[in-house]
Amino acid sequence: MAIVFTHLRSFHAVAENRGFTAAADALNISQPTVTTQVKELEERYGVELIVRRGRRIELSETGAALFDVTKRIMTLHEEAEELLLSSGKLETGMLRLAAVGPFHATEMVARFLAKYPSIKVSMLLGNSDQTLQRVLDLESDVAILAHAVDDPRIASVPFSTHDVVVFVNVEHPWYGRDEVSITELAGQPLILREVGSTTRRALEQAALKANVPVRPFLEIGSREGVWKAVERGLGIGVVADFEFVAHPRLGTIRFSDAVVQTEYRLSCLLERRHSPKIEAFMKSVLTP
Repeated sequence: MAIVFTHLRSFHAVAENRGFTAAADALNISQPTVTTQVKELEERYGVELIVRRGRRIELSETGAALFDVTKRIMTLHEEAEELLLSSGKLETGMLRLAAVGPFHATEMVARFLAKYPSIKVSMLLGNSDQTLQRVLDLESDVAILAHAVDDPRIASVPFSTHDVVVFVNVEHPWYGRDEVSITELAGQPLILREVGSTTRRALEQAALKANVPVRPFLEIGSREGVWKAVERGLGIGVVADFEFVAHPRLGTIRFSDAVVQTEYRLSCLLERRHSPKIEAFMKSVLTP
């Protein structure tokens, strides 16, 4: 039996907006229509998709699985509409980016909008794990990551490579040095981002290779928090060299005997790599 698209659309709206009234507002149709379409979908296949708990709704196990499918369906539906409306000229639509930091991301957005000024762009920032997951969950179209991804579902291309450097405050004994051995980090109070951070991953991989034990003295879930902690003299931080912003109380030091690097890459779902807006973004960013 053929599934009815409008029934799927109503179910998806309810799951996405966590309620029937909010779903009706999002679809610009009446709430009874949404309720009826979801009920017909459940009855047609003899399943329970949405569990009503007073004014709250929850997805059943089948409902949650179907929601994963409808995310892809609605994304492809939007892409088809954008393609047809623009006649291949990409004059409408929304590009959703996820990035590990604003530095390269804002540069990329500027390049893209210079060629496609009518496209709307949104951006979510997070660590590498969060950023990748947003693409896998179809919350974002393109991820700007700082490491290679070993996942057959993901297509990625390199953008740039940067050294990771140590930074300390003016009162630290290392301040003013040009280089430091990675072995000197052993036992030092390290101020690091949370697990999933690109710079932390790069440092830990290099330290493991050099057989140097490194453990965070303080773990902070934001770049700004790490910088403030180092500025206050609580410990030593690490950062990609291009992300370091000159500060009168902070100084950077390069590693003398270890390659500690982050590789920035543009990534998207393999199945969506030929999406017009994704291809346009990749081309505008990677073409000199």
